[in-house]
Amino acid sequence: MNILAIESSCDETAAAVVRDGREVLSDCIASQADMHAIYGGVVPEIASRKHIEAIVGLTDEALRQADLAKQEIDAVAVTYAPGLIGAVLVGVNFAKSLTYGLGIPLVPVHHVRGHIAANYITHQDLEPPFLCLCVSGGNTLIVDVKDYTEMAVLGASRDDAAGECFDKVARVLGLGYPGGAPLDKLARTGDDSRYPLPRAHVEGHDLDMSFSGLKTAVLNLVHNAEQKGEKLDLPGLAASFSAAVSDTLVPRTLAAARMTGRRKVAVAGGVAANSRLRADLTAACRDAGLSLYLPELKLCGDNAAMIGCQGYYEYLAGKRAGMDLNAYATRDIALG
Repeated sequence: MNILAIESSCDETAAAVVRDGREVLSDCIASQADMHAIYGGVVPEIASRKHIEAIVGLTDEALRQADLAKQEIDAVAVTYAPGLIGAVLVGVNFAKSLTYGLGIPLVPVHHVRGHIAANYITHQDLEPPFLCLCVSGGNTLIVDVKDYTEMAVLGASRDDAAGECFDKVARVLGLGYPGGAPLDKLARTGDDSRYPLPRAHVEGHDLDMSFSGLKTAVLNLVHNAEQKGEKLDLPGLAASFSAAVSDTLVPRTLAAARMTGRRKVAVAGGVAANSRLRADLTAACRDAGLSLYLPELKLCGDNAAMIGCQGYYEYLAGKRAGMDLNAYATRDIALG
């Protein structure tokens, strides 16, 4: 089965063709990162306009690389939530026009479910059930993946997503946008005990997280140093911050695994590319006797291949959408 997938939830326009859920025939991405960098973050209106400019040509390129005609596509999968509402609408409306014109099914896909599915592409042997830590710029969740389309949230950030925190800290350190990769590189040369930073706990909800206090602590530390004319140890601060994020995520992930009895743990989303998090989870899962599944680095960020992969399983589960499909800025992953 050939699925054409469309992803436009933030600042990457993406189109891919995926066969039978796990074979990626093409995966094309048009990034807007350089354009948004001058503003220090994504400007939603600009993102939406650039999606409109790129989506037709990118889809044609995905079909060309897959060596398929439009008539050989069996269904179209599209991200319909969550994300920047204007950006998501571009992909949804384009996908609706494709399915209407071709007379084929339209399959709506939850963006975070797509990130989880990136692991199916990297690890052909991975099957549910397993536990997944989903960490990106918009979401931080601990998800019990009971089946390909049956999921439950066990823990979540009460405020900022971990990826958003990375970007804001990187910006105040002068590392630009997107900040995850340069902050990670800087942290590798620093002492992670250089600056004491908070690890928040949500009373009565042991698997939930909070990152706003950590972000504020770093911002206050930087601003106070600037006001006093003191020089900060930037590698040390980056390493201390990265350690604080990892120390928040890793223990809760393992606690959730113990609670559910899952022996397989996966990671998904943009922050899954962070070297500190990958190393800490690798060590923790090894010590606990758990199998760890990490997505290939190129599949950590937003892409359409992961949407095509999850779209295949949503299709098998009977999920379809009509011309009334809408886009949503927020959506519970359990609802699909």
